[in-house]
Amino acid sequence: MVVIRGATTVAADEKEEIRRAVAELLEQIGNTNSLNKDEIVGIVFSSTPDIHSYYPAKAAREAGFEGCSLFSAVEPEIDGGLPLCIRVMIFVEKNLTPHHVYLRGARVLRKDLTAHYNIAIDGPAGSGKSTVAKLLARDLGILYLDTGAMYRACALKAIGAGADLEDEAAIADVIRDIKLDIEYADGVQKTVLDGRDVSEEIRLPHVSMAASVVSKHPAVRMKMVEKQREIAGKLSCVLDGRDIGTFVLPDADFKYFLTASPEIRAKRRYDELTAKGHEVNFEELKAEIIRRDEQDATRDVAPLKQAEDAVLIDTSDLSVEEVLRLVKMRMQEMI
Repeated sequence: MVVIRGATTVAADEKEEIRRAVAELLEQIGNTNSLNKDEIVGIVFSSTPDIHSYYPAKAAREAGFEGCSLFSAVEPEIDGGLPLCIRVMIFVEKNLTPHHVYLRGARVLRKDLTAHYNIAIDGPAGSGKSTVAKLLARDLGILYLDTGAMYRACALKAIGAGADLEDEAAIADVIRDIKLDIEYADGVQKTVLDGRDVSEEIRLPHVSMAASVVSKHPAVRMKMVEKQREIAGKLSCVLDGRDIGTFVLPDADFKYFLTASPEIRAKRRYDELTAKGHEVNFEELKAEIIRRDEQDATRDVAPLKQAEDAVLIDTSDLSVEEVLRLVKMRMQEMI
């Protein structure tokens, strides 16, 4: 008999939140340990006393775990304990080395996982890296640092100043005293340039292309990289970009490279922009993405490249939830 442990937290003591968290935790444990449900003999849950609206065992039954015994208990109240936490022990009849799974804020229960760590997610435009990075940071309870937004903000400032994007000296002069902040409010990240929220403006196609040109200048990259390394050196965080794992944080603890076909990436960006009311041409957008890939992959300084130790994930036929699940599973396998 082998015992696999795990834990997760819930955002609130609500039925649907508990059902979702339990299903996610059990799925992650099953995937990480290559388990079939019929190999599970029993599942024992314990939850903190601030969880009382729904039994985790009942949530497990509803998630399809019907062939094993299930039990739920309430833990005693402990001063300083982790709130809204669900723990689990899974008993299996299988000869394996157990991989224990701790999701969301429950990661702090694993002393070997609470040390400072960084996650690098690289890939071309439209591969889904930013969306996955944000969700991963949220689930792990760590910082998401939007590096792409930083370069886009530099490009926007250069455009506004009428600077020649190919002139490194001119661009360096424009951003020398740039006031750039990444702020979080109500779970939404904002990019603030010189005191103005430019979160939407920096996502326009012409700014994206300008960012690709501006970011190739060593003076721009080193100014931004210095700031990124400073932040990552102090805090556990997720960074996404094109050269995080190869240049910005070559010693990142976890590295991923996300990709997808140009058609898929163009469709994603098309849907994103049209949903916001922008008029764009699909074929032009696709051609622009291909040009940008070429620009990013051939620039002299820190080009777009998969790090040798990065996990490659093709997101073309995967939903955001499937990619996120795969990233988490790979992280658990490496712990």
